[in-house]
Order: sequence, then C-alpha cells, then structure tokens
Amino acid sequence: MIETKKRIERAVLVGIIYPGQDEREVDDFLDELAFLTETAGAETLKRFVQRLDSPNPRTFVGTGKISEISDYIIENKVDIAIFDDELSPSQLRNIEKELGCRILDRTNLILDIFAHRARTSHARTQVELAQYQYLLPRLTGMWTHLERQRGGIGLRGPGETEIETDRRIIRDRISLLKEQLKKIDTQMVTQRKNRGKLVRVALVGYTNVGKSTIMNLLSKSDVFAENKLFATLDTTVRKVVIKNLPFLLSDTVGFIRKLPHDLVESFKSTLDEVRESDLLVHVVDISHPGFEEQIRVVNETLKELNSADKPAIVIFNKIDAFSYTAKDEFDLTPFQRENYSLSDLKKTWMASEHNHKSVFISAKTKENVDELKNLLYEEVKKIHVVRYPYNEFLF
Repeated sequence: MIETKKRIERAVLVGIIYPGQDEREVDDFLDELAFLTETAGAETLKRFVQRLDSPNPRTFVGTGKISEISDYIIENKVDIAIFDDELSPSQLRNIEKELGCRILDRTNLILDIFAHRARTSHARTQVELAQYQYLLPRLTGMWTHLERQRGGIGLRGPGETEIETDRRIIRDRISLLKEQLKKIDTQMVTQRKNRGKLVRVALVGYTNVGKSTIMNLLSKSDVFAENKLFATLDTTVRKVVIKNLPFLLSDTVGFIRKLPHDLVESFKSTLDEVRESDLLVHVVDISHPGFEEQIRVVNETLKELNSADKPAIVIFNKIDAFSYTAKDEFDLTPFQRENYSLSDLKKTWMASEHNHKSVFISAKTKENVDELKNLLYEEVKKIHVVRYPYNEFLF
C-alpha cells in the first residue's frame, strides 16, 4: 500500500528584540507566532532572535544572523522562514536570495490561515481581497522574472510589461471584490435590521480565548470551536433567552497583535456586528501568561472600530487552568498566580480595576456559569428597560 500522507513543512521563526523589550516578552510573541505556524500546518524547528534598534532595511536581521539562519536551513532542510514583522518587498526579495527557501512574514502567515479557515463565500471574498491588497505592492519583488517586454509574433503590442499587466489584472480583481463586498454589506445591513429590536450583544476578544465555546454554552447551539487560532471567521448570531429576557448574541472573528490592516478593512461587514452591538462581552483567557497584553490589543482594536465606549462585561475564562491547592501554614514557597482560587481571583485587580463588571468562569467545566448568566441578564435588562420602558411587566 502506497503511503500518501502529506509531509509536514518545516519552519524556522525569526524575531527582533527592540529597545525597551525584554527576552521574555519576545518569547511570548514567538510563542504566538509558533502557534500561528502550527495552525497553518507547519512544524517549528528553531527560533532565531537578535537584539536590534530597528530592522535591517536589507535583510531584517544583521548579516551575521542571516548567515547563521542560512546555515541552519541548509543543514536541516527547512521549507519556510517566518518573520514576526511585516517585511517590505525589497526585504522579501533579499532574504529569499540569502536563505534560498520560502519566506513568509507575519501578515502573510495570518492571511494564509484566514484563507484556509474561510468556509463561506462571504469570508472567502473578504480574505481574497486582503490577499490581493497584500500582494499588489510586492509583485516586483516576488515575480522579477516577469519584468521583461513582451515580444514575438502575435505578442507585439503597446509595450506594456507583463508585470504591469499583472498589476492591472490584480487592481481589476480588487475593484470587483470590493463591489461584491459592498453588495454583501448591504444584504447584511438588511439582515441586521430584520432581526427586530432585540438587544444585541457581541462576544469580542483575542483569538482562541474561548468565545465560540461560550457562545455554545449560552445559546445551546453547535458553533465550530477548536483549540486553534481563528477557528471562527464568519459571524454567527443566535437568539439567547436568560430567565424571561431574550437578546441576540453574536460571535465575531478574534483579534490578534499586529492584525493586518487590510484584513480589518476586508472584514468590515463582519466587524459591524461589534460596531452595532448594544453590549460587548470581552472574553479573556486568564490562563495565558500574556493575557494583560491581549486585553490591551483588544481594547486598541475596539478603539479603531469606534466601539471602546460601549457598555461591556469582562469574562475571565479558563479558570480551570489554575490548579489551586491550599498552602500549608509552614509552606514558605511563593503564592503564585496558578494557586489562586475563584475567591482569590475576585479579590485581584482583574475584578476591580476595569470600568466594566467582570466575572470569572470556565466555559469548559461550566464553573461559575450561573454568575455569568445573572450578570448578563442584569446588564441586558438595563438596556432593555431604557429602550422599552412599557415592557417592565417582563421583569
């Protein structure tokens, strides 16, 4: 029997420690890049990090480091080198010459994952638009072999080079995709209007924090949830009833550090669920070592969407990742965050320092979910009674 199993591609990761950053922070960033790489279907063999004031304009890292990476790639038959920043067209071209393997930057890797994850025609159109917008300025660097005049019998023309033709084709395709998305946006606006005047709640948060699991828990539905980045691209909306109070709950695409601007633009109609919601439910993975940075990234993205001032609840999810054990009175080892119980967590800055109400839960084990439902009920009720002052008999 012939073995047809596809070989897993081998990758190396490359990052820079900028002034003011420590190695632990950069390790967290490369951990995320490794998770992105795994989500895309590749295996990370090694990480290369260099301390620089700014990226080398030619090869991102210095000549000595690029030579070290090249030697490792040759010796270990590496397929891809992935850089934790966006590379310029000239950097892409120069690095590819130096390393002799496929080069991806963080933006291209995220676009690749989105392309793989897109399931509906709407999501596929959004991703294709972002890919073409990323590709257009990089044509010269990626397809240098096309930079020649056309010639020959039947091919003589006005002198347009092939790369100019390719640029024009891509620009035309971008215009067509934008028109398609405009029509889809119009349809989705109509759909949102047809949902009636129920209070609208949107789940937001960093990617892979458990939004889809919480969606399934509250709506008793079966939204796709997986322990990989960007499992959800298309917005899912479900009607939820807590006690006697109905509202609409939407699950949206996860945010991430350095989320490509073209993706934010392409996914405008999906992110309109956030813009047009009455209440945000910001889900945080409390078990992640860098969850404070993830909170900052989500808040910054909400500012870009002009949604930072909306009423919000903060859910600290995955408390089951903490293994609390009572400390012996003679045990002098430090009291680590991993040792916090639910009552301990409620006394921390996480419960008090936000302007919004917060709750600590485990969507996986359903711990403290009743408290979440009660909090959601109270916050939705506040909006409902203002909007429908004559429906107080519901409560």
